[in-house]
Amino acid sequence: MSPATKHFVRHYAEMVVAMFLGMAILALPARAVLAAAGTSWSELGTGAMFLGMAVEMTIPMVAWMRYRGHEWRPCNEMAAAMLLPTFAAIALLQTGADSGALMLAEHVAMLLGMLVAMLLRPAEYTHRAHAEHVEAVAA
Repeated sequence: MSPATKHFVRHYAEMVVAMFLGMAILALPARAVLAAAGTSWSELGTGAMFLGMAVEMTIPMVAWMRYRGHEWRPCNEMAAAMLLPTFAAIALLQTGADSGALMLAEHVAMLLGMLVAMLLRPAEYTHRAHAEHVEAVAA
């Protein structure tokens, strides 16, 4: 595997890890805020839960991209890759579609959307400039 391909794969894996960590960590304060307001995800509905989960995954992913030196444009594209499938899933919920199947489809679409966004800008994700940015920040 070429160094560029390794960098591309590593970047994708880092974003997925950031998403899952964000979902696990940000769920706690989100639930606390809802509890303080006297409600819960189940009371707000499945659509709100889908949106909340997408936001919990998108915020840390974008934060990680910014830390790795990405400009706002690719960060916004990656956020769109996360949020557009969520909006589609929420719309499909209104038709009575099965929420479990929609959640699976939403997450698959998110991962594929991220990959497509990366493939459309390969230079953004295959070079080491971002790793050098992190080293400079740490120094």
